Order: sequence, then C-alpha cells, then structure tokens
Amino acid sequence: MYWDVVLSQLHYLIPEESKHGTFVGRIAQDLGLDIGEINSRMLHIVSRDEKEYFQVNLQNGILFVKETIDREVQCPNTPFCIIPLQVIVDKPVQMYRVDVEIEDINDNSPVFSSSVNDLLILEGRPAGSRFPLKVAADPDLGTNSITNYELSASDYFTLDFQKYVNQIKSLELVMKKSLDREKQSVHNLTLTAYDGGKPRLSGTTHIIVNVEDFNDNAPVFDQPFYQCSVNENADEGTLVFKLNATDLDEGINGEIQYRFSNMVSGEANEAFLLDKYTGQITVKGKLDFETIDMYEIQVEAIDNGDFKLVGHCKVLVTVVDANDNPPEMLVTSLSVPVPENSPQGTTVAIISVRDKDSGSNGKVHCYISEPSPFKVNPAFMSDFSLTVNGPLDREVKDEYEITITARDEGSPSLSTSKTLKIDISDINDNAPRFIQTEKTIFIKENNPPGSHIYTASAFDPDIGQNSFITYSIMERTVDEIPISSYISINPENGKVFALVSFDHEQIAYFQWTEEQVIPQGVILNSAYKVRLMKNIVCGLFKNHI
Repeated sequence: MYWDVVLSQLHYLIPEESKHGTFVGRIAQDLGLDIGEINSRMLHIVSRDEKEYFQVNLQNGILFVKETIDREVQCPNTPFCIIPLQVIVDKPVQMYRVDVEIEDINDNSPVFSSSVNDLLILEGRPAGSRFPLKVAADPDLGTNSITNYELSASDYFTLDFQKYVNQIKSLELVMKKSLDREKQSVHNLTLTAYDGGKPRLSGTTHIIVNVEDFNDNAPVFDQPFYQCSVNENADEGTLVFKLNATDLDEGINGEIQYRFSNMVSGEANEAFLLDKYTGQITVKGKLDFETIDMYEIQVEAIDNGDFKLVGHCKVLVTVVDANDNPPEMLVTSLSVPVPENSPQGTTVAIISVRDKDSGSNGKVHCYISEPSPFKVNPAFMSDFSLTVNGPLDREVKDEYEITITARDEGSPSLSTSKTLKIDISDINDNAPRFIQTEKTIFIKENNPPGSHIYTASAFDPDIGQNSFITYSIMERTVDEIPISSYISINPENGKVFALVSFDHEQIAYFQWTEEQVIPQGVILNSAYKVRLMKNIVCGLFKNHI
C-alpha cells in the first residue's frame, strides 16, 4: 500500500440541518498536520458532490459546515448518509480520506399520499377479512421514521400491521364482524401514523368504507405474496411473473380481470405491464438497478359482477444488476512537470474511480495501457495513485502521454480511459563538452596585441539556465609571469585573445587550462599547450572531463 499518498482516514458525525459555521472537527490536528504549514502546502478539500458542504479554516485547521445539509435530499432511501471528502496537501502530495456522517433528526412528519381513501366492501364478508391500506411516508430514519399506526374507534374494524427490520411495510384494515349495509352503509374512519422521534410527529388520512351487497364471493389469489426477479437489461415484453386468482361464483360474477392497485407507484407502472386477462406481468419500460433495485406491487383481481369484488396480492420484483455502467474516472490532483531525477515511487497524480454497478460489476482495476516509466497503484478504496516506476531522462524524452484505463470485472467488461500529458523538467545532470578533442593553434610572432588567436566551443545537452556556459582560464605562470598577462578569454563566447605581441626569441612555448562552468557548478577543464617558433606559434591541447 502507498501510505505516502493516503495516510489516514477520519470519521466525523454531525446532525443534519446544521447551520453555516457549525464545528465538525479539528481536521488539521486530527491528521497530524502543522497548523503553520497548511497554507504553504495548499491544503484543499475535494468532494464528489457538486456542492461544497464543508470548508477548512486555514488559520486554525478546523473543518466547519459551509452549507446546510438536508439528509433526506442528500441521501434518499439510504440508512447511512456519508459524505466522503478528500483532503489533499501538496509539496509533497499527500491525500487523506475523511468521512462526514450526517445524522438524522426528526424533521419530517408522516404523510399519506391521499387525504381521503375510499373502500368498497360487500356486505356479508366474513369477520377477519383484510383490506390493504397504503402506508404513510416519512423520509426520516430509525425511530424518527414511522413506528406506529392508530385507527379511530370502530365496532367493525381494527388495524393490523407488521414490521420488517423495524419498519412497517404492510398495513391492513381488518373486519371484526360482518357488515350490514341496511343498518349502516358508510363507515368513516381516521387513520393516524406516528413516528418515534422526540417530539413525536404524526399524519392522518380519512378512510370512507362504502358497504355494498350482491356478488358475495371475491376473487382469491393462490398466494397472498409472490417473489420473483428480472434482469435490469431485460427486453420489453419479457415475462416477469404469471398470477393466478379464482372466484367461486359462476358466470359473469366469476370472470376475473387483473389490474395494478391505485396504490402502485408511478415507477412500477412505467416499468411493468399487467395483462388484465392472463395475469402475466411483463417488462414495459427500461429497468435500472442503480435507480430502483426492488418493486413492491399491489395487484387486484376483480370479478365482473354488478358490484365489483376485489381480491388482493403483493408481488415483490427484485431487479438483478447488469454491467451497464462503465467506470467513471476523475483526476483530483496532478503534479507536473516531473523532475527528471524523481525517485521511484514519486506521486504524479491522484485518480478517483467509481462504478455505479454493484458486486463484480462495480469492482474496478486501473492500469496504464502502454509501456512507460510510470505505474498506477491502488491507494484507498476507489482511489489510485500514478507514480514514477523507472528512470527519467529529459535529454532522451521530455514528454509522455500516459493513457490510464479503468476496467470493471463485469461480463462483458466495461472500461473508460483518460490520457494525461506529463512533461519532464530538466535538472543539471550533464557537464559541458568540447566539440573538438584535439587542436593545434598557430600564430605569428610580432602579432598585434588584442589579436584573436582561437575560439573555444563547448555544448551542454541540458536546457535553460542549466545549459548556459561561461569560459575562463585557470591562473598559472609562464617563466614566473601569470598566464593572464599573455592571453585572455571572453567568458560568454570562448574567444581567446593575445594581450601582448609575442617574440619567439623570448618565449617559444606556454600552456594554459580553460574552464567551462554552468550555473549549478558542473565544470569541464581543457588544457592547451602552445609552442612559439620563429614566425609561427604552435599549440597542442587535450580535453579532460
């Protein structure tokens, strides 16, 4: 693991609806960062959400709320609301993972989809008959969500509900005794839903029961509850399930048609089609596991009697995930150019990858498509780091285009790629070199002082300031006279000039050493030997690195 990239993880907890400026945590202190360096190291927060809910005070290192968060908007239908943050500092690049959990508060009352519900019940139906009611909705969680229902006092009806994982998913009106339309044709009931928060909040709806007679047998399904599944990439018309209901009546009173209950959600109506004659449920629209992974559908079987009798059942349709989402890749930090002397393991970029699919379909691997001196390493959860994995030499190659591919483990596998341009910056790692390794110089005696006698030429493969060359002659003596009394060199262009008029009879031979210097101090010495004759000066020199 590359702990130099992702060093630690913090977890903070704040209640939803916290106002701007609310203290979240001492993030700099908790991460072990010096308060004095968080400005110079350019500490910043990266969030996958478009809104920036949090901010760090760079004076004291405290993380605080920047924008009010509504948990029900931020994390609908999710038991845990986590906002992941990446805390990144530069010089060197380091990343920290911080999770801020948004705690639910009881800020929503239970709400029924309709203020009035009409029920049609045939007289003579036996005690114990059940009629499903649509539950109320409360986006709060746990005890802040709906924990109880109460029905107004009635001699004929009571309420029954069951809890699944501490949540009330099924609500039914139960007859305590048979109805007599001639005695009472309408029953007015009030249904109240309560949550368990403090203070306790509630919502109500009115139930109007109309009592009808005739046609005394309602259709009955062979099961009250069905479970089935369908692939999210199933084509339109694919069979999901076939229902079966029977009616003990004869003739027209025993003919059955199927329909979705008016309590079925709009999403289920858009996704599935129910054949009213056969009871077959087929795919109608496009399914998306990432949007809805389960549908709970109420189905009614209605006979064709003068007064329609209805049988009820539930169908739970589970959507099976398909690999229909390619990974999404985001480069959250890119440190370029990269110095050519960067050691192996140096972090160049931080890459975040996520896949909306689940299971193997959402498990992603990240790699570089072509050979290069760089490598992608897993950092933390869905984050990866791009690091140096081999020697860099700007004089050989000064730019790389790296194609990074993220591929999931689904079947068929899906992938996405991103190309990064990485420039290599120069360091002073090359000494100057002379163009010629050996040279003989001839000059005539009695030359005019200031005569140009030779031009030294060297080159350096580095660039910029690293390639600027300065020429000089090392001090030495000829017959106890400094060499600088005889010759001089232009430090910028390497031209050598005679300072005196040479007399062969007085001096026939001398030698000097020349230096080439670049700003960082890489020096190359060259030795020159010059011999003076009657009318010609001859010199021999060699280069020494």
